[in-house]
Amino acid sequence: MGKISYHECLDKIYKLSRFGIKLELATIQNILKTLNNPQKNYHTIHVAGTNGKGSTATYIESILRKAGFKTGIYTSPHLVRFNERICVNGEQISDEQVVETYEAVHGADRGTRKATFFEINTAMAFYHFSRENVDWAIIETGMGGRFDATNLILPEVSVITNLSIEHTEYLGSTIKALAWEKGGIIKQNTPVVTGVSQPSGLGVIRQIASDKSAPLFRFKQDFSIRKSPNKATYLYHGLHHTYKALVKPLPGDHQKENLSLALAAIELVFDKFKGTDLRYNLSEPLVKEGLSAAKWPGRLEVVMEKPLVILDGAHNLKAAQILGKYLSDTLVGRHLTLVVGILDDKPYEKMLKHLVPCADRIIITKAKIDRSLETSVLEAAVKKITRKKIEIIEDVQSAVTHAISTCSDNDAICIAGSLYVAGEAKQKFNVDFI
Repeated sequence: MGKISYHECLDKIYKLSRFGIKLELATIQNILKTLNNPQKNYHTIHVAGTNGKGSTATYIESILRKAGFKTGIYTSPHLVRFNERICVNGEQISDEQVVETYEAVHGADRGTRKATFFEINTAMAFYHFSRENVDWAIIETGMGGRFDATNLILPEVSVITNLSIEHTEYLGSTIKALAWEKGGIIKQNTPVVTGVSQPSGLGVIRQIASDKSAPLFRFKQDFSIRKSPNKATYLYHGLHHTYKALVKPLPGDHQKENLSLALAAIELVFDKFKGTDLRYNLSEPLVKEGLSAAKWPGRLEVVMEKPLVILDGAHNLKAAQILGKYLSDTLVGRHLTLVVGILDDKPYEKMLKHLVPCADRIIITKAKIDRSLETSVLEAAVKKITRKKIEIIEDVQSAVTHAISTCSDNDAICIAGSLYVAGEAKQKFNVDFI
């Protein structure tokens, strides 16, 4: 049988979605064992949490790469192309490598329960990073932590960004239950960096860290970041280092927390390995150069200037709150069109309450994924919030085209509500990313 094409390969991978989500690690453990445990061939940093995982991972990867290390980064979901999920030194895995890696992983999937979409993706990333001989791999969890397919690595540092209720059918309906799942990435004697602030969640994280003798470092207590007076720069007070006049590479006030978490993780790594390799020389110029190269698409990403077009996944309640505040603070005086589509497993009514009041016009749309909420349902929810103009355009790219064609150069458009909506919109702009 001949080698399959890239598109045939993707078709096989996407069909795995029908197997859903399985909360156990035995299947991927067996796959990785058959592949000689590729995840053990490089250093790793594990990043979990509700929001900010991808940008935090990106900051860490960018600084390590700038220091001269060969890096891998595994994130999800992708916006436009599957290849975005697996990158080495900032370059996406090639189409040919996707096929080769999938075939190796598929061949190792010999258990009675076949691997899910995310399990196959994760094994592909671990295998590819090993083949590419990376020094460091930054691994973002998928949905949870404890039973997440990524949770077979033994990281040098674990990072837990923040918590807000999500995926309740799998992760529980309380912050305490959520913390137990996300805290499952904490390993024995391995330092933990966290931005978790809720007392119930923090209590769980503390207990897990204590039980595993894992040193715990908290945002705002052990390290912090603040805006420099009258400047667009930031001052970081770290575990052992202080950095002045840092430029936050991604927009949004919330990014300062993600940046701080990343820098704390970097401090721990460089301090641990200092003296073993000349590249572990942490300096302010290195940090600034690394951050300047960091890119994370689909999060407050400007893809057009006239009119101003902003893409933001804003796929859960916390992200919608952050986006609503950003739009209110930064687009004062500009006529704003909101192009919005949300998945059916999200608290769409609560999300819309943060987004709709910012807009002068709302265009409701629907991503192609079968979990997209019907536009009629969204329309009814929007009408409860505003009497402003509402339009329904089912196709995302058609909705974006209409929004642009009916706006002036001084207007603004925000496309939000789902990473799938942001991804379909992004295809229209042919913007380089990662």
